[in-house]
Order: sequence, then structure tokens, then C-alpha cells
Amino acid sequence: MAVSSGAVTKGRVVQFSTVHPPNDIRVFHRECRTLAAAGYDIAYVVPHDRDETVHGVRLCAVRKPKGRLDRMIGSTWRVFRRSMKENGKVYHFHDPELIPAALLMKLSGKRVIYDAHEDTPRSVYNKTYIPKPVRYPAAWLCEFWELLGMWAFDNPIAATPAIARRFPKKKAAVVQNFPIMDEVMHEHATPVSQRLPNVIYVGEISRQRGICEIVRAMSLVPADLDAKLILAGKFVPASLEQEVRAMPGWDRVEFLGWRSRDEILREFGRSRAGLVLFHPVPNHTEAQPAKLFEYMAAGLPLIASNFEHWRTFVEGEGCGIQADPRDPSSVAAAITKLLRDPAESEAMGKRGQRAVRERFNWGVESQTMLGIYERLMAK
Repeated sequence: MAVSSGAVTKGRVVQFSTVHPPNDIRVFHRECRTLAAAGYDIAYVVPHDRDETVHGVRLCAVRKPKGRLDRMIGSTWRVFRRSMKENGKVYHFHDPELIPAALLMKLSGKRVIYDAHEDTPRSVYNKTYIPKPVRYPAAWLCEFWELLGMWAFDNPIAATPAIARRFPKKKAAVVQNFPIMDEVMHEHATPVSQRLPNVIYVGEISRQRGICEIVRAMSLVPADLDAKLILAGKFVPASLEQEVRAMPGWDRVEFLGWRSRDEILREFGRSRAGLVLFHPVPNHTEAQPAKLFEYMAAGLPLIASNFEHWRTFVEGEGCGIQADPRDPSSVAAAITKLLRDPAESEAMGKRGQRAVRERFNWGVESQTMLGIYERLMAK
């Protein structure tokens, strides 16, 4: 659905992805909606069921892939063709596999932004679907393509300062994945200290994100606390679910499966702490998971991995406790400490919420992104 010829906008821009969903938090809810609100004609080209306009963003659908290979080849071609038909001035993409297509766009005279959500070459080492002997050359190839693109594209964007260090200093900008305050903060929520003794984990459920240690930790939390883990998300791989269900501690888990964003925010409102216990593997130790800041915005104290980089957000802001993500007893001790001291948990949550309100929020980060678009549109 195109914008009518009478509509006046700041210009047409196209964001596109083969990996991220139509309702992706960073791509759609933060970046695309911000651009629409700022007056741009914004199209988001993505595998989807249908064309539609949501919150002022035109979702331009291409056929969903039938598998990983079809995604990397077929979806790339379909997204490229549909994106070029939109005839935007600025093109903004989010997946390293789209770099060759984006280079063709650049050669055709388009302004191109590469948005790096993670340190992709390092993340390749964690991809269980890639055979181990192939991971090193695959990571090297990914590094080559990214560095080639960094010099060719107009303004690379990095989601964290650590990612930005890999890119040319004069070109790269940091647009961090901080929450939109009004979406997560609820001034009239039940005080944390008055809630049931629930802790929550939301997101991809995998070994490297600590699910095995988290569930085992629940079995070590003293029974008199009557603690429960609210678990929302999708197991990766799916076969992991049966293994985790057989672990001690599963009887203290309330597994919700996938939930919508609004449902997740309601679950925040009945929890006392948020868990982010990633393992110390490449691409994790300097990551800044969105859920870390969303828990803070919701007023939840954090129980987070004891990474040095995270100490700035957790202990530096006085909004949580760090634990060894590979030691269930360390995780259990942190959960127990927060549940035993509801007053301090309440205070930690308020300090985290204040930090998000003042500094770690999308309102601040979005100004950097909008500045990039204004400069590219003026060229």
C-alpha cells in the first residue's frame, strides 16, 4: 500500500530484513515507528503474510522462506527485488547475509545503512547448526563481507559500543537498543515488594543463555520462599525442552511458551526480579541484551551474569546482583537474597527505572538515528 501522491513526507526510506520478524522490537517498534512519527514515508520489506500498514509503517511482504537455505538465497532475492521497487532514497538493512544485495543497491546510487545488531563473526562460533570445522572459515568470511560493506556503505550503525569498535571510526554510529519508556514503565503497577515470589526470564531459551543452570538453581532456592520461575519464549533447539523438563527445579517453573509483547509486559508486573544469565561465550560478554534494560524500565531488580561490561549497568546503577551464570548455586543465592529482602529489591528496581528514564532509553538513542537520516536525505 503506497502513500498517496498528495502526502507530504521527508522522503521515502526502506528498511529490509530476511531474518527479523515484521514486529521486531528494534527494527519495527523502535526504528521504523520512529521514522514514521518523524514524517518519513517508511517501508519495511520482510517475509510476512500480507502487505499492511501498522503504526504508519508500510509492511511490504515477501514470501516466507521454506528453510534456512531458502532464506539465505531465495528470501534475499525476493527482499532485494521488492525493496528496489519501493524506490527509496535511503535503504537500511539488518542482516549480514544481505550485504551483497545492499552493495548492489549502493552501486545503483542508493544511500545505504548497515545496522549491526551483534558481533556476527563472533556469534558464528555459537551456531550449533553450523558444523564445527566450518565455523572458523564461516566467521572469517562474515568478517570479510562486513568490513567490505563498512567501507562501501554510507553510515554503519552499531547496537553497542563494542560492535562499533570493529567499524571505521569516522563512519560508524552507535544506536543502542534501549527501551521506549512509555511501553515498559507502569507508574501504577503493584510494588515489587508486594508481589508473589516470582522471578522471570523472557526470550530465546537455550543452553548458552543459561536455561539449564537457571532451572537447576530453582531447585536450590529454599522451599519456604515458595519461589517460581516464569519462563516465556521458545526453546532453541526445540529438542532442548524435553531435557530441561526432566531437570530438578522444573516443578517450580511456569512455562508460558511464546507470548505477545503486551502479555510479556503484564508478566513483568507479577514478577520480583528479571534474569539475564548468558554464558561467557564470544558475542555475549560485551553484549547489551534489550531485556536487561526492559527489566530495569519495568522496575525489576536484575540477576545478571558476572560480566565486567555488565557491572556498569547492574552494580554501577545499584539495580541488581551479578552471579556466575554457569553455577546454579550462585544463581540460587542471588534469587534467594532478593526474595528474602523485598525492601531492597524494591529500591533496586526503582534505581534501575530511574537510570532508564534518565539515560538508557530509546528517546535518547533515536536522536542519533534521526540525525543520520537527515544528513543522508540532504545529500
